[in-house]
Amino acid sequence: MVEKDLGRATIAYEDPDDGTVERTVQNEHVAYFQEHWIVKAGEDERGRDLVRRIPHQRVYYVERSVEAFEEEVKTLRDQVQSVADGLRSKLLGGESREERDVQRIDVESGDPADGGSRNA
Repeated sequence: MVEKDLGRATIAYEDPDDGTVERTVQNEHVAYFQEHWIVKAGEDERGRDLVRRIPHQRVYYVERSVEAFEEEVKTLRDQVQSVADGLRSKLLGGESREERDVQRIDVESGDPADGGSRNA
């Protein structure tokens, strides 16, 4: 199986020892998580990845090559939607807004179908 080239990413950040640093790595070796940029810094003697966590306040820019800008934006939109869904679930106790606002009414009698409860 041939690996697909996912492109390269360049991150410029302020390092306390080296001043402004600009590093270029494989696109899959840089990610943003919990207000930090995470960059693969190498491997240890056992072959495990070493990563550097850089606080977002110290990063000047991140440039990435991408197949299609629309796909990159879609990925970002999907991530935001996932976070929003998680928050909605926590705040509403698992109910979606549509489920919370539904009131079923028996069309023949006009009475709430579930005896007055908001949810069926």
